[in-house]
Amino acid sequence: MPGNGFRASLSWLHTWAGVLLGGLLLAVFWSGSLVVFDREIDRWMLPSTRLGSPPVDLSLDRLVVPHAQRLAGTAARWSITLPSERTPVIQLEFPNAEGVSTRRFIDPASGELLPDHGSWAATGFLFPFHYSLHLRWRNVGYWLLGIAGMGMLLLLMSGVVIHRKIIREFFTFRPHKSTQRATLDLHNLTGVVALPFHFLISLSGLIIFFAIYFPTVIERIYPGNPAAFSTEAFGNYTRQASTEPATLASLDAMRDRARGAWGDEPYMLRIWHPGDAQAYVEVRRSFAREVTMNVDRMTFDGSSGALLLDHRTGPVAAIQRFFSGLHFVQFEHWTLRWLYFLGGLSGWIMIATGLLFWTGARRARHQRHGHTGAHLLDAICVCSCSGLILATLGFFIANRALPTDVGRFEIDRAALEGWAFFLIWASTLVHALIRGAGAWHGQLLAIGVAAPAAVLLNWLTTGDHLLHSLQQGRYAVAGMDLLLMLLALLTLAAARRLNRRITNA
Repeated sequence: MPGNGFRASLSWLHTWAGVLLGGLLLAVFWSGSLVVFDREIDRWMLPSTRLGSPPVDLSLDRLVVPHAQRLAGTAARWSITLPSERTPVIQLEFPNAEGVSTRRFIDPASGELLPDHGSWAATGFLFPFHYSLHLRWRNVGYWLLGIAGMGMLLLLMSGVVIHRKIIREFFTFRPHKSTQRATLDLHNLTGVVALPFHFLISLSGLIIFFAIYFPTVIERIYPGNPAAFSTEAFGNYTRQASTEPATLASLDAMRDRARGAWGDEPYMLRIWHPGDAQAYVEVRRSFAREVTMNVDRMTFDGSSGALLLDHRTGPVAAIQRFFSGLHFVQFEHWTLRWLYFLGGLSGWIMIATGLLFWTGARRARHQRHGHTGAHLLDAICVCSCSGLILATLGFFIANRALPTDVGRFEIDRAALEGWAFFLIWASTLVHALIRGAGAWHGQLLAIGVAAPAAVLLNWLTTGDHLLHSLQQGRYAVAGMDLLLMLLALLTLAAARRLNRRITNA
């Protein structure tokens, strides 16, 4: 058994690792919980994509290629993502004249080009925020997330050691005790009940981006030739354009050949140098029915349709891709998807209650001695909890409230949604710095108003109120509305209870 001195050292380490990394971890766990349902949130944010189940088979040559040739022009690549039950539209993606990635959606039944809502939605904004914080310069966001992941593993392991009665804490929650006692109980309970999930999700997050964190490993094995690693591990194929025009061969034939070879469906095709004699087409295998996010792909000559490369996931790459699949949960399993969502929220609650307990235990002493540490951490905790929720709701409200035709004024509507998120988030920090712990009540009330406002705006702008969504089988949209209303009820109840405690104090 660890000695008291060792346990005391780990307790100190557990406390300060949580204090220093708590705000960052809260952002990661909140956004990670949301992106479990990123494609469902997309249906809510992109009304034109609220379609029924896609047809079993469709013609890319007839439905997609004409749109791609007209919209993408001389773009260096097209990416075509095939429809699925979660995403019932064809997605066409290509770089515009400025090199910025552009997404358009196509109805797989009619081939009609759907209206452009000018939104990144969840897959374009919340998903990248989860793994990079939108800080791409020198991979700063990835490194911050790597530090957070290592810190989370440290917190979990030290937490197991310092809690001697960890089994009893699994069954202990006393909400009617003092605020500090109830907060610590909730911290321990959420930490224990989802401990394996928290450990797995933190470890897998580090494994996914090993090439960023440990680039020297690739350099040692493939000295001076990192492209060889990409080819061997992921089946990447590349060749330069010839500037000689050529007709693109049938994408349907390439997809059918890959389907026959795999006995499984492709999920995406990527066409490089379309319209050029040196064009080539990647057909990537779906991983909707397996945990591993395989990198199986077949590469065809764009002009003749001849097979250039048939890559299958190797044993070493399969380990990394298995952990990627465990983390991103892209396979179709609704029970596990909901468990991931609840596990992510439990991690968020665990970290938040840990910060709240620390500040609550030190607030009076810091105020008495004129220290600002507890006040600053109070503000960070408010901003990372209620503030982050408010920012997310602001993102949703901006999506439904902004006119769809702002692009004609040369305004990037998607960027406005992103700015709404970050500006509201920053304003909640300012509010918390001014009000201190008192900011909790005001921001909880704001959430209780903003969440139903988002539901109401969805109804007013699309006509899809809750009953209509259920009648039409639009369960992703109905589920989004229901969760927003549940969020409002929970936060209003929390605000009422907090106000009662303040009054009785």
